[in-house]
Amino acid sequence: MKLTLKILAGLPALLFFSMGVRWVVDPAGIAPEFGFELSTGIGLSSQIGDMSGYFLAMSICMFLGIYTSHRTWFYPPIMLLSFTALGRVLAWVVHDAALAVPMIAVEVVVSAILLTAARVLPASEPAQVE
Repeated sequence: MKLTLKILAGLPALLFFSMGVRWVVDPAGIAPEFGFELSTGIGLSSQIGDMSGYFLAMSICMFLGIYTSHRTWFYPPIMLLSFTALGRVLAWVVHDAALAVPMIAVEVVVSAILLTAARVLPASEPAQVE
């Protein structure tokens, strides 16, 4: 069970890591996958910096959670994915954006996998330092 859960959490971590790297090395190739047109100047810097940072930080937290079995590493990506899904729904409701159901589904499913991993993987809680 634990090995299966590590694999289930590790696959999206690999995907997110590769997406973060792609934002750095080939932003023109990955931007259309998100419905983006690349900006210029400070906008381009923001797109590359924000998107690569989002995916790289999330994947590294996931890898650390899998490697250390400390549940706290799973919570940042759970929050990022959950708030991203919520933001997509709010964009649809409030701003008449397209409802990105496939993206929301991935975010919700990966959040559920990570929440399960946070509950199941740790053998014991790390010692508290006073």
